[in-house]
Amino acid sequence: MAVHWRDDSFEPHPGQSAAADRAIAELEGRGSPAHDGLAARLCAFEADERGLRLTLQPMRWSLRLSDDAAGSLSVLCVARDAAGRWLAGRRAPWVATWAGRWALGAGGAVEVGEDPVEALTRELEEEWSVVPERLAVEALVSLDSGLVMLIGQAWLPAGAEVERDAEHDAHAWWPAEPDAWPDEADPVLRRMATLLS
Repeated sequence: MAVHWRDDSFEPHPGQSAAADRAIAELEGRGSPAHDGLAARLCAFEADERGLRLTLQPMRWSLRLSDDAAGSLSVLCVARDAAGRWLAGRRAPWVATWAGRWALGAGGAVEVGEDPVEALTRELEEEWSVVPERLAVEALVSLDSGLVMLIGQAWLPAGAEVERDAEHDAHAWWPAEPDAWPDEADPVLRRMATLLS
C-alpha cells in the first residue's frame, strides 16, 4: 500500500465545525478525556493489481463524531489467536464510539503523517499490549456517516496474552465461527467476521 499526504488541511463548513464542537462537549460531559487535534482524511484512493494507493490530508479529529464525517479515516484491526478465535472487547462507557458495546480488536484514528498500516498495529499494541505475528489489510470501507475504515486482520503468536487498556472494561475470546458468538455480538460484526473468514 502506498500513501501520499497532502500539505493542506481540510476546511470543514461551519455546520460541520459546530457539530464537532458539540460532540467534544458531549464527550467531556461524560467524563471522557477527550481532546481535539488533527487526524487523517481520505481524499482519494486507487486500487488495482499494483495495490492500494491512498491520498490523505490532515483534518480536525472530532469531525468523525458527527453525521457528516467528511471522509475521516479510521483503522480497525481485528485480532485472532492461533486457534482462530476473535478478540472482543466491551468498550468503556466514556469512549467516543461504540460506548458500552462489544467490538472486535482495536481501532482508532490515523495520526497526521502516519502510514495507516502502521496505525493498525499501533492501535493493537496500545489497546491490548500485543504485536501481531502477521497482518493483512482486508478492506477499505466507507460508512453511511462518511467515516472511512481501513480494516486489517492480525494473527497473534501462539501463547500471546492480551492486557486491555482503559478503553475496554471487559474482554473475551469469541469462537472461530461467527455463528457461535454470544448474543451481545453486533450483527455488523458477525457479517464482517464471516466475510473475513
